[in-house]
Amino acid sequence: MPPSATLQKRVQAFLAGNPDEAILRWLFRSIVTITIAVLAADLAGMNGWIGAADPAAELRQDTPSLNHPDAVPSILAPLAPDDDKRVTSRPQAVGVMAKPMIFELVGGGRLMATGTITPGIFDTFAAEIGKRGDYIKTVVLNSPGGSVSDALAMGRLIRERNFATEIEAGKYCASSCPLVFAGGVERRVGDKAIVGVHQVAALGTTTGLPHDEMNVAQNISARCQRYLGDMGVNLQVWVHAMETPHDKLFVFTPDELKSLNLATATGAAPSASAPRPAPPKARS
Repeated sequence: MPPSATLQKRVQAFLAGNPDEAILRWLFRSIVTITIAVLAADLAGMNGWIGAADPAAELRQDTPSLNHPDAVPSILAPLAPDDDKRVTSRPQAVGVMAKPMIFELVGGGRLMATGTITPGIFDTFAAEIGKRGDYIKTVVLNSPGGSVSDALAMGRLIRERNFATEIEAGKYCASSCPLVFAGGVERRVGDKAIVGVHQVAALGTTTGLPHDEMNVAQNISARCQRYLGDMGVNLQVWVHAMETPHDKLFVFTPDELKSLNLATATGAAPSASAPRPAPPKARS
């Protein structure tokens, strides 16, 4: 007898010898067993896929590793006339420049902003402005950059409060720092100061699942272009940033800073002949 005929007879015998209720229970248990097996296989595959991603990563619109020593190093060499020498390797941070940005109010209404623009630093900056904004006239930057979102927010607050911005002679402002600098109603760059840009980074996700990095990068780029346009800065600044790899740095010449309207004044530092009153105590 063919195997199919034998199987058919066994099924018929089972159905004939069991009540309807028992048959239904058997069918239900079979369906549940098959469903559990399928779900287990799917979960195993999903766990392997998620494990290949980086669940601990965060969406960062920043350049956290663009850093620089306190002292201006040999990066000044790329300021030679040859265009190809103006794109240099990105330096690394030491000392206070490698730490989260700190704010110190000094004489003459100058708020010194030194260090890396870490995610969330805008809140600290806004709190400082809230306490001492009546006294602050100029935000003085010395920073390797960092969080783009925080830099944009800092720059807009600076413009809202009609502050000037400054990079002192021999100091450094790179990556997202020029975005903060662009917020000043007056933008002063001292002699031999370094102002540089490069591509931004957008790494990881908050969920650990894959995401469209191109979409994130384009969104960041659009936000930065809109911001620079609002600040009256020539968008060629952003072209130089997008053309420069993330591990490099495009350094602007003093003439470019002025022609692109990124700086309103370059060269010698402002006159220090006027008396500078001591900063007031913070209001509680």
